[in-house]
Amino acid sequence: MALLEVREVTKSYPAGSGSSARRVIVADTVTFSIARGETLGLVGESGSGKSTVARMVLGLIAPDSGTVTFDGLPVTGASGAQMRRIRRRMQPVFQDPFAALNPRMRVAEIVTEPLSIFRRDVGIDASRAGLRRQAGELMRAVGLEESALGRYPHEFSGGQRQRINIARALALRPELLVLDEPVSALDVSVGAQVVNLLRELQREFQLTYLFISHSMPLVRYLSTDIAVMRKGRLVEIGECETICHSPGDEYTRSLLAATPVME
Repeated sequence: MALLEVREVTKSYPAGSGSSARRVIVADTVTFSIARGETLGLVGESGSGKSTVARMVLGLIAPDSGTVTFDGLPVTGASGAQMRRIRRRMQPVFQDPFAALNPRMRVAEIVTEPLSIFRRDVGIDASRAGLRRQAGELMRAVGLEESALGRYPHEFSGGQRQRINIARALALRPELLVLDEPVSALDVSVGAQVVNLLRELQREFQLTYLFISHSMPLVRYLSTDIAVMRKGRLVEIGECETICHSPGDEYTRSLLAATPVME
């Protein structure tokens, strides 16, 4: 049974004001699934609808039609209480490591905030000492020193901030991470380090990934399966090696031809 199932989801937005405004379809009958422990790489150029799909998966926006199901639980149309149970099992890591962290909070507060919010649901030690211990464990998991906990986000580089974002996402021990362009705002070398970290964390924490990127080399490096998206539609989906060595769609071939192969 798939951990995540997306079935024919469609999302559109009005192109202007008024009831008669034309609607622009951003995601058009998108269908895919991700097995537990695997990574689906959703790849396509900017504006193809990838982030809209991510927000529907996370339950942040509702599709016009179609369904999203997580471990057999409906995300589409879920009540507030149902979404609370689902959200602690799936967590996002967004593109911009600068905007995603509250500049007025110390790192210790940032990474333990999910634990404080869901303390009754997960039965954790929410004492000050308990939260500090768990924060230290999260820092070490993402390759940062425990001494970072007393500092503020502006004291860190972009790559370090993204590691802090990842630590926060791991706090509740989720099963699925939705990674929406997690390294596109970083330098190439720093981004490569973060991608390698994601591979290590997937093995350590038995994670499932929806990895969204415009970079075919990154998707190829990290993914079990690849879904290629263009203008709101999935034009091709399949196993990573099949897509990369025998692409069936011209757009997929153009993406492969336009980017170097990552060793």
